[in-house]
Amino acid sequence: MATHHRLRAASNWVELRATDRDWDNVDGDDLRRMLSHLLWIRSFEEYVLELAGQGLIHGPAHSSIGQEGGAVGSVLPLRSSDVINGTHRGHHQFLAKAFAHVADAPSGSLAKITPGVRTVLERTLAEICGLERGFCRGRGGSMHLQWREAGAMGTNAIVGGGVPQAAGFAWAHQQAGTDAVSVTYFGDGAVNIGSVLETFNLAAAWKLPVCFFIENNQYAVSTHVSEATAEPRLSARGLGFNIPSWRVDGMDPVAVQLAMQEALDFMRSGGGPTIVEAEVYRFFHQNGPYPGSAFGYRDRAEEKSWRERDPLEMLKRQLLRRALATREEIDQAAVDIATTMSDIGDELLEPVPDGKPGQRRIKASEWPESTFVDVGVRGDLSEFDEGVRFEEAESFTGATDTVKFIDVVSKVMQRRMAQDDSIVVMGEDVHKLKGGTNGATKNLAENFPGRILGTPISENAFVGLSGGIALDGRYKPVAELMYADFMWVAADQLFNQVAKARHMFGGDSDMPFVLRSKIAAGTGYGSQHTMDPAGVLATAPGLRIAAPSTPFDYVGMMNAALRCKDPVVVLEHVDLYNSSGIGPVDDFDYCIPVGKAAFRRRGQDLTVISYLSMVDRCLEALDAVETVDADVIDLRWLDRAGVDWEAIEESVKKTNNVLIVEQGAVGTSYGGWLADEIQRRLFDWLDQPVQRVTGAESSPSISKVLERAAIAGTEEIIARLRQIRDAG
Repeated sequence: MATHHRLRAASNWVELRATDRDWDNVDGDDLRRMLSHLLWIRSFEEYVLELAGQGLIHGPAHSSIGQEGGAVGSVLPLRSSDVINGTHRGHHQFLAKAFAHVADAPSGSLAKITPGVRTVLERTLAEICGLERGFCRGRGGSMHLQWREAGAMGTNAIVGGGVPQAAGFAWAHQQAGTDAVSVTYFGDGAVNIGSVLETFNLAAAWKLPVCFFIENNQYAVSTHVSEATAEPRLSARGLGFNIPSWRVDGMDPVAVQLAMQEALDFMRSGGGPTIVEAEVYRFFHQNGPYPGSAFGYRDRAEEKSWRERDPLEMLKRQLLRRALATREEIDQAAVDIATTMSDIGDELLEPVPDGKPGQRRIKASEWPESTFVDVGVRGDLSEFDEGVRFEEAESFTGATDTVKFIDVVSKVMQRRMAQDDSIVVMGEDVHKLKGGTNGATKNLAENFPGRILGTPISENAFVGLSGGIALDGRYKPVAELMYADFMWVAADQLFNQVAKARHMFGGDSDMPFVLRSKIAAGTGYGSQHTMDPAGVLATAPGLRIAAPSTPFDYVGMMNAALRCKDPVVVLEHVDLYNSSGIGPVDDFDYCIPVGKAAFRRRGQDLTVISYLSMVDRCLEALDAVETVDADVIDLRWLDRAGVDWEAIEESVKKTNNVLIVEQGAVGTSYGGWLADEIQRRLFDWLDQPVQRVTGAESSPSISKVLERAAIAGTEEIIARLRQIRDAG
């Protein structure tokens, strides 16, 4: 008969409960601060719901009423250098951290509403209303609150979306040699999301000082936690990742404080990540001023039982019991904050002319100007104003030679990492195989230990972690995805987080982020490893897209990408890796201007526009069809802001005829939008519609025959050139 040995988890999992003695041992001023901050948050949230009920909040109003004890208790032991991010229901998390940053510490009395506190309340309310004086200038609203100065790095509307970024903040703290930590707040719904679990694993493997703070408020909208998971004690997730975990009554601020302090001691000592699960309860529905019972998914008896555990009332009772405040002082504090919120409302609102009694509207002067709509989608490239040397191969005076494309990929990173200690590279196998799977990181791991990070197969987690590092601002992450198709594994972090961050948080949040990935069409790797993502990437306005086709350009464009304060996706084609071309011998310090295309050939009859490996194929095809005299434009920068319209217009006004050439599938075509834009801008100069060469509708298959049929090559370009010639 088989024997059975009971296994034990490698890390601790405990339930922490605060006793009366614990309450007695808390410093009196700490309790006063908790009560004051909780009272301010509660009054703020009640005022938000009041405005929502009047139709003055455009968008959601995810109130945290009932859950404030977890936020206040967990923020109390944090330092100013510690950072947090939060959820779509994040007002209380954001306010607790902001108050800790600006409020005067109480000394013998309840905390006062200082000008700094009032400003926090005013700007947060303005943001939730979508107004110009908000923290994000009205762009973030209820779900995207950021004030980096206070260590509040951003709340997040994607459930679990901020968790990988918090690991990035933690990595930056660790790399900088500090004992600061990162705390990421999320709910019971996020615990079952892949990126969250990926980040648990990554943070534990790298021993990152990040606290995963689970606000288990029992319901994901209307679905109870017991319906969504077989283990509703959500802190149990930590056992599978060797993360010590605490389970605590989140309605008890002191219990939360004690659990957080123990977690902080563990993280600050280098122990790695922690999990704190706080059982809390939102008194209202997912959104708006009505209780959940109004929607039938919970009953009034349940709501009443939780309201009897209200953390605000608990704090009041304890302060009265310990004679730390009088009833009159507490009542006056409630009046003060209610008056403050009313006064702030009077600043932002005005009566509706000829409206109903008491009816109000937002003052017209408070709205952002409509012209602000696109400001800050990307930076202004002022980082290139000074100390940058721009070069082109034709005018370069340094030593050049025929070099292998893949060699300059690693050499330019060698140069930049030697000169800039802030650059860090991460991805699957980048630290192994003598330079990763293609040799792109050759010698980097040996020369820069601790800065070449081999990751688990967790694209969403490490792309998001890289985004967090970029938001932190102290380091420049370069993330590598083995194949461009894997961008869709990491799509939330790339498109919803990294690409939108600068604009969403008001236009000022630099995102110095680089993502390298290769296009592998023609390699036999099939449908899920061979796509050209350029057409889809171009739909994300916050991304810049670099597509170098020569060794010389790769050096200059990678240097530009690493200097740029916007996220840059650098596309590399596998066909180019083993190709050779003119490149620098020892000068790796120049840049190619962002948004500057290159003419690879000059002609009179046709404008041929392409990028990456198809540029050389266009030249080959033109050599085979000698009677077509064409300009060949290598776009180099593919994002909408980076297209060199000056070059395109110069050529089209001369040739009056355009052919766009790309290799990939027609359904995700880059040339589709470019053709449309050319016809909009240059219609009067065109003698016929823009011509195109693309791949087929299908993704490339494994079969050599079907793969070749799915992608465009030199033969397809030749055929189209002959059609154009014969039609002329």
